[in-house]
Amino acid sequence: MGGDPDRAWVPFRPGVLDEEGRVVGSRCPSCEAHFFPARQVCSRCLAEDLEQVALSTRGTLYTYTVLHQAAPGFEVPFVLGYVDLPEGVRILGQVAGLEPHAVRIGMELDLHVEPFGEDEERRTIMGYRFRPEGARGG
Repeated sequence: MGGDPDRAWVPFRPGVLDEEGRVVGSRCPSCEAHFFPARQVCSRCLAEDLEQVALSTRGTLYTYTVLHQAAPGFEVPFVLGYVDLPEGVRILGQVAGLEPHAVRIGMELDLHVEPFGEDEERRTIMGYRFRPEGARGG
């Protein structure tokens, strides 16, 4: 994940990152469906023995929008998009590392887990963003 390995961190949303800082979902061992965020029960076959799995770090941009207003702390404009991963899940996330006019549906993007800020206990808040191949997080 980068940064100080001894520094405490927390995910921006519970259950999204595993202990190694990878984005996780769930997989049904019965029908092999994948889900994000992780689920307790498979919506395809209703199996209840889903397992937690790390998801791929590369996907294809399905669609996006450019936001010109946002909550405090978010620099605008920024791109918010749905990215399809090979497991068959579609993840919503910020598309970073390029200007909004350069974003194209169908482009390949890499998933980066990176710091989003600090909480009140000074732990690093980790989240994910999608970036074009070769772009560095930050």
